[in-house]
Amino acid sequence: MRVGFVGLGAMGEHMARNLHKAGLLSAVWNRTPGKAQSLSAELGVPATATLAELAARVDAVVSCVSADADVLEVTNALAPGLAAGAVVIDCSTVAADTARRAADVLRPAGAVFLDCPVSGGVEGARDGTLAVMCGGDPEAFERARPVLQAMGRTVTLFGPVGSGQAAKATNQIMCAGIIEAVAEAMAFARAQGLPLEKLIDTLGKGAGSSWYFVHRAPNMVRGAYPAGFRVRLHAKDLTICRDMAARFGVSLPVVERMLGEYAELIARGHGDEDISATFRLKAELFEPADGKPRS
Repeated sequence: MRVGFVGLGAMGEHMARNLHKAGLLSAVWNRTPGKAQSLSAELGVPATATLAELAARVDAVVSCVSADADVLEVTNALAPGLAAGAVVIDCSTVAADTARRAADVLRPAGAVFLDCPVSGGVEGARDGTLAVMCGGDPEAFERARPVLQAMGRTVTLFGPVGSGQAAKATNQIMCAGIIEAVAEAMAFARAQGLPLEKLIDTLGKGAGSSWYFVHRAPNMVRGAYPAGFRVRLHAKDLTICRDMAARFGVSLPVVERMLGEYAELIARGHGDEDISATFRLKAELFEPADGKPRS
């Protein structure tokens, strides 16, 4: 299968590299052409000038972009160049309704849309160990499976188009609660004067551990938050979760609390830091005890 890749950001570039390792990558495109041209020169695959040109070269397209409007823009631009039976595999995190609208755009051309958001951070994208949550036609999913397995370790079809995004929204709610708990616990531990590196090593093997604790608590010790998953992007995802829950007349306390904390971080200029920057706010709770300056 000839695969094109759209969206060479922090996650997408690694995912494209893994498709190349699997012998599947045939073309790349990025909104900022320099990124695509650089990867093209390195890997020896074409960087197309337009999305329609990329679509005409391939049997499948993987896209990984930031927002709902981006997904629809990319899908509309790809549609004229796609052959009947082509598969668009969208790994962005957007609303389930957006995935269904994208599928509607492709249907007249006989192309198929799979919503396949991913989880596992930059590390998972780099190592090809992402968890991939899929929604769409089962036959198209099976055709796309080799592509998905080149990028992820766990690949699951949850139901029709939109189901992958519903599964990802569930994941994002869990992440919100976990990162808040980790930040709060680490602020507490620092105020107690505990050796934090030893704490991470020990608790990372205990019942309270999680991927976020093991991989992101070290950011809190260093006081540095390089973007693995940006605050502003998780805020965008949690807004999607809020809207989906609101259709049931429900407000989710964890989501609302984290949206408030992210709004504060963004207002302070920390929106492009990793979500472990939540520690900045939690540490302030203990400032009278530990004498640390405000961020």
